[in-house]
Amino acid sequence: MQKTPIALNLTPPTTRGPRGKPPRHFVDLTPEQRVAAVTELGEKPFRAKQLATHYFTHLTSDPEAMTDLPKATRDRLVEKLFPELLTAVRTMKADGGTTVKTLWHMFDGAKVESVLMRYPNRSTLCVSSQAGCGMACPFCATGQMGLTRNLSTAEIVEQVRRAARSLADGEIPGGPTRLSNLVFMGMGEPLANYKAVMETVRTLVAPTPDGLGMSARNITVSTVGLVPAITRLTNEGIPVTLAVSLHAPDDELRDSLIPINTRYSVDQTLDAAYHYFEVTGRRVSIEYALIKDMNDHAWRADMLGTKLNARGRGWVHCNPIPLNPTPGSIWTASDPAVEREFVARLRAHGIPTTVRDTRGSDIDGACGQLAAEEQGE
Repeated sequence: MQKTPIALNLTPPTTRGPRGKPPRHFVDLTPEQRVAAVTELGEKPFRAKQLATHYFTHLTSDPEAMTDLPKATRDRLVEKLFPELLTAVRTMKADGGTTVKTLWHMFDGAKVESVLMRYPNRSTLCVSSQAGCGMACPFCATGQMGLTRNLSTAEIVEQVRRAARSLADGEIPGGPTRLSNLVFMGMGEPLANYKAVMETVRTLVAPTPDGLGMSARNITVSTVGLVPAITRLTNEGIPVTLAVSLHAPDDELRDSLIPINTRYSVDQTLDAAYHYFEVTGRRVSIEYALIKDMNDHAWRADMLGTKLNARGRGWVHCNPIPLNPTPGSIWTASDPAVEREFVARLRAHGIPTTVRDTRGSDIDGACGQLAAEEQGE
């Protein structure tokens, strides 16, 4: 197959949008910095814990709900420490209301999306870490938008807090519940916004009231294969699940599907992923979007199985994903029979394989589609 040259933007933005970086938010601060911030505003240090309890335990930044603080005090603290960072401008629902996709406008007009999915035994939020994406993968709606900017820690956490509050309030069918799982598989390449993503993870796993008290094992961080960042994540000592968006087992094809592969090859990416397993003991997920007549050949399933087994057994789980096509795209999902054969070949190699649930396909479920549609308009 002839390689298609694709422009690749790997340089992070020097500013966070046309108006500079987002205003300082309570979430951007460490517990010690929160104490300093309320003290600088003339309040007693214990106010920081009260604010943290409201935000992380009661999931609110509404001053009217903070009845344990004097009204003048809470109004002033919220005004200074809880600026409005994102506004829901469009919401779409599917699966009887248990899948909810939200298009957010950030403080500077940047657009991101998140998808909340409730299952019988868990609730999962797919969160965005960047507005747009610089990886330029041609089958991805977000990749075709280009990179607008990185999100701040608070902008990411706010997506999580809003989803958790929606679940707690019983807005999703099935009654009130908790947010149990988080996946960084929304818009953007998480490891290209490494600092904010890791600060978000630390905030999410911190015990209440300093954080949301989530389990690190229920948080998945995905990447298209930024090898140095995978190595850095390996050394963090936080047992999140690593997911590698591979999509092809051979460099010739992956160079076209995932342009960063021209810098970090399939073997380099898999070596880094295997090292993550060796150090953390956490099984790695291999994400593989099945694209009709492009990467869904049975021989490529055999090649993938061979490459994964060459590094060891029991270290990986493969998730083939029927491609959620974008409007007007030449890329489309594999035929069901081809998908079944691909899965069978992987399983024949002893690779645990689960076809990924394709929730939200009727509401432009692939992240970036709503934002791209609005940008086009």
